[in-house]
Amino acid sequence: MTGAGCNVNPLWVTPPRQPSVLKLLHRGSESSVEMHVLLLKEPREGGSGPDPYIKELASRGHKATLIPVLSFTFVSLNTLSDKLFQPEQHGGLIFTSPRAVEAVRMCLEDDERREQWNNDIKDKWNAKSIYVVGKATAALVENLGLVPLGEDTGTADVLSRLILEREDTNILPLFFPCGSIKREVLPTALRENGVPLDTLMVYQTAQHPDLEKNLKNHFTEQGVPASIAFFSPSGVKFCLETVRRLSGEQLKRIKFAAIGPTTADAMTAEGLSVSCSADKPTAEHLATGIAKALQ
Repeated sequence: MTGAGCNVNPLWVTPPRQPSVLKLLHRGSESSVEMHVLLLKEPREGGSGPDPYIKELASRGHKATLIPVLSFTFVSLNTLSDKLFQPEQHGGLIFTSPRAVEAVRMCLEDDERREQWNNDIKDKWNAKSIYVVGKATAALVENLGLVPLGEDTGTADVLSRLILEREDTNILPLFFPCGSIKREVLPTALRENGVPLDTLMVYQTAQHPDLEKNLKNHFTEQGVPASIAFFSPSGVKFCLETVRRLSGEQLKRIKFAAIGPTTADAMTAEGLSVSCSADKPTAEHLATGIAKALQ
């Protein structure tokens, strides 16, 4: 007798509850095919509990490890604070990264400033449009007491189209706090269509000082991962050479994943075969794509 894809020795006397035993054995063999995924990203901002990407992959039977790729230095916070507390000078706000929202939060650490923000300033901003890319950034914006628009856009390209649909050229400049490594898609789209923009660099991005050491330790202890996920073009730039060196001949067996089309383009430009790109930049969408690629 056979069942559930297992060959049964005909000399074995079958116990009365054999089908359920076989089913349990079979289920156990399936769940033991746990593959290791390496996530090249920073821990989520201001969250407690497990990282959502690790959690979503675990729910699909895969173990994930997170290695931070980037380090950030905040700059121009005095200028940022001045602009935040003069909302009448701008037509709205744009946030395309959690880090830019973190810079705003740092400007509100002073009790007096925070009180002023909560009593008056945030409502003046909420009378205008607060544009964001992605759910993670939107959640942080909400923590500031602001009401975000565009969290489902997913990319700066799609967000710029939303802004152009909603705004015209005679508005006050939209205020865009951003990082040193930003794509020019959004500023270019707004400029070409005559929508005024006030850009301020509020953080500088660099390679994480322990990145190479952490990657070496990981590959030594865990071996070559079944899948590696990149979360930004900067991540591709800073990690790829080390990943190639550590993977050696096994590089072609790795399923490479991207958080979205911009990162996927950066990977393809470096000659990587992208096994999956998340439909939306969320933990659920990326984990679904990786799990499918690993089947």
